[in-house]
Amino acid sequence: MRLTRTPLVTAAVAGIATLGLAGCGADSASDQADAAASDGLITVTVGASPVPHAQILEFIDENLAAEAGIDLDIVEFDDYVLPNEALDSGELDANYFQHLPYLESQIADKGYEFEHGEGVHIEPYAAFSTQHDAIEDLPDGATIAITNDVANQLRGLRLLDSAGLLNGVTDESSAINLTDEQNPHGFVFVENQPEVIVQQIEDPAIDLAFVNGNFILQAGLNTDDALLVETVEGNPNANLLVWRADTTNEGVAILEDLLHSDEVTDFITETWPSGDVLPGA
Repeated sequence: MRLTRTPLVTAAVAGIATLGLAGCGADSASDQADAAASDGLITVTVGASPVPHAQILEFIDENLAAEAGIDLDIVEFDDYVLPNEALDSGELDANYFQHLPYLESQIADKGYEFEHGEGVHIEPYAAFSTQHDAIEDLPDGATIAITNDVANQLRGLRLLDSAGLLNGVTDESSAINLTDEQNPHGFVFVENQPEVIVQQIEDPAIDLAFVNGNFILQAGLNTDDALLVETVEGNPNANLLVWRADTTNEGVAILEDLLHSDEVTDFITETWPSGDVLPGA
């Protein structure tokens, strides 16, 4: 985890009510006594994955913030569990690393009282192999590394279904409950954390590995080399800003506005022209 401090400022605080930024939040990362920086800016502590989320926040910090009224502290996380725990405990004012299906599964499992903004960008989910050149080459009984969280695991199963390698995947499907009819090729699924799976691509025992978009970028991979890539049209997995329901930090609403600015859209498009990160909900 690395903390990066940089000044941020943004558009007016209008729309805070519609974002649900209300409540008492006395134990938030920056309470009303501490939220204002010495230069009068509102401090917002945000947890993010290093790529692309922290990069997008740093762009905002360096180019848009000074006119908007906020100061960002960016805390980087290399996993998908700690950012929500840190937000829930009040160490963060917001986090920016997850999509809505994952957030909803975490709220259901952990009882978090979180709210969220609109989708900012999509990182297509993809499957890589160093053992096979095409998805058609995947043998019966192949070993497939897949993430162990419900929301992202289902993305992988649906990709295999769309490729004709699984049958009848439903919202309730998981790697451990597939029937013989649903898994006619007898694939063996190895569940792991996404930050571990990206390291398994080179493992000769792994025929196919599903990798989350931010880890694709961090590892220097390219979806052009993937055997399967998620489509973007109608994709529900746009990444978004998340905050505690009881936050009183007005800077969170300002940051939400900035994430949807034309400048951020242009930055995403220009920084990742390959389409590994695509702006939009």
